Amino acid sequence: MYDLKITGGTIVDGTGAPRFVGDVAVQDGVIVAVGEAVEGDAVETIDATGLLVTPGFVDIHTHYDGQATWDPLLDPSSSHGVTTVVAGNCGVGFAPVRPGQQAMLVELMEGVEDIPGTALHEGIQWEWETFPEYLDALGRREYAIDVAAFIPHAPLRVYVMGQRGIDNEPATAEDIAEMAEHVAAAIEAGAVGFSTSRSLNHKDLNGELVPGTFASADELIGLAQAMVDAGGGLFEVVPMGETGDDRGMTLGEIELAAQVSKATGVPVSFLVVQSMGAPDLWREQLELVRTENAQGARLIPQVGGRPGGMLLGAASYNGLMRRPTYRRLEDSLPLDELLAELRRPEVKAAILSEADLPADPHRQFEGLTDSTPFMFGSIFPLGDPVDYEPTHEQSIAGIAEASGRDPWEVMYDHIAAGELLLGAFTNYSQITGEPLAEMIGHPDTVIGLSDGGAHVKMICDASVPTYLLTHWARDRSRGERLALETVVQKQTAGTAECVGLTDRGTVEVGKKADLNVIDFEGLTLHQPRSVDDLPAGGRRILQDATGYVATIVNGVVTRRAGVDTGARPGRLVRAGH
Repeated sequence: MYDLKITGGTIVDGTGAPRFVGDVAVQDGVIVAVGEAVEGDAVETIDATGLLVTPGFVDIHTHYDGQATWDPLLDPSSSHGVTTVVAGNCGVGFAPVRPGQQAMLVELMEGVEDIPGTALHEGIQWEWETFPEYLDALGRREYAIDVAAFIPHAPLRVYVMGQRGIDNEPATAEDIAEMAEHVAAAIEAGAVGFSTSRSLNHKDLNGELVPGTFASADELIGLAQAMVDAGGGLFEVVPMGETGDDRGMTLGEIELAAQVSKATGVPVSFLVVQSMGAPDLWREQLELVRTENAQGARLIPQVGGRPGGMLLGAASYNGLMRRPTYRRLEDSLPLDELLAELRRPEVKAAILSEADLPADPHRQFEGLTDSTPFMFGSIFPLGDPVDYEPTHEQSIAGIAEASGRDPWEVMYDHIAAGELLLGAFTNYSQITGEPLAEMIGHPDTVIGLSDGGAHVKMICDASVPTYLLTHWARDRSRGERLALETVVQKQTAGTAECVGLTDRGTVEVGKKADLNVIDFEGLTLHQPRSVDDLPAGGRRILQDATGYVATIVNGVVTRRAGVDTGARPGRLVRAGH
């Protein structure tokens, strides 16, 4: 008698192999049989005839570091077939932490990842100092999905170096040795790796760069070697881009990643995007990855699943936010009343006639819209159904050209209507999805960049697993679609192997019973929506999906027909344990 049996489904097993029709049997949280007709009864049987059966999705780039201490659901990831998330990315997090440093780490996370500090201050229960103690705190909790974590560079540097670490002073040999001890302890306790940020866009609320931004090769190699000596893991980095323009990651960053990898044998993963300033540079980057890997490096590029940047609107950020009238209304009114005011003709006339207020470093994400006049061609109403591969004619610039109106007024009207617009500032600089299709299909890449739990007023790219299925494998009309087997493999076996979680990611005997049963033809990604449900009433954007018949974690059904069952079989995942 099996615990669970899924019968007659079209199985896309995560390996990249062709789909086949068959049954899956589960016992004690493990897949024990896969075949055309598995004999035997089960406590529960799910008839998957006409439905897809896939592994649960493994999202290796999230920021649930704080949310995991108060939220067992870990939405929005758990709503999109994700059964394992990895937190601690981009070198930021909440451990290790000395008494009195908590507020600084909250401000750093708020500045880098746009998670409301009020929510973090109210939601986090600080039960740790060291990183192993942080893992122990997560280990005492139960979740809808599994959680794993990197040890992040920034809090480690602050913990060991104090103000020198905050000021990005060079680490001494003694500093590196002490940090290495903490990295080793974290890996031995079950961290899946180490993360750092070298991005010049990652700053705290005071505009200061993340500790570790300019870490030397000696520091990075020393910490990577400590990780390898303690059992291994993934070295994850947000690379540095060109200073003063939008050319994206420099080739020198790939060479540095290769240097770390070759010196230690550690796999190094980093983000690759199509930038607006150099729309073909990604090809050189991926070609250099191939060259370095052929010469002994282990480089794993992470790529996004759709055009990215931010969602613009009254519930998020937009290019009108620094107009005095808009600022006054936004700061004093709830969202529904703000929208009502924005629809008044005299308010519209006032806002459109005003100049911007000076930049406020404590409202730094408003600055992302400073170049709006130059980007109207990259801002698109999402529409219903949502369209993430629109044409120029669908952009604010295109609508303005066709109607003879000012693009500011066109954008204003969409914002006042309560819509969220796609600011496609990465992965869409040529108004086509072809580069992204090539990046996703590249043999060296995996899916990353969802930022689940972060930039909560700006994006909801935790929904990308659903988009990969609906757009790339089923609905795309402006180019060739990707094979369903490819998009499943890229976010299951590919991502699981990347972080060393080889017990999951495929529908095979002996693997963890993390599974999705999906109505592929009916799978729908809905419009993003704004909710104020974070601690202290913090706002975030969610994006719902319908078509997930069942999501199964550790052999237990956690969602039926897209609805949480209340089951909490998810746990902290300790690598190597």
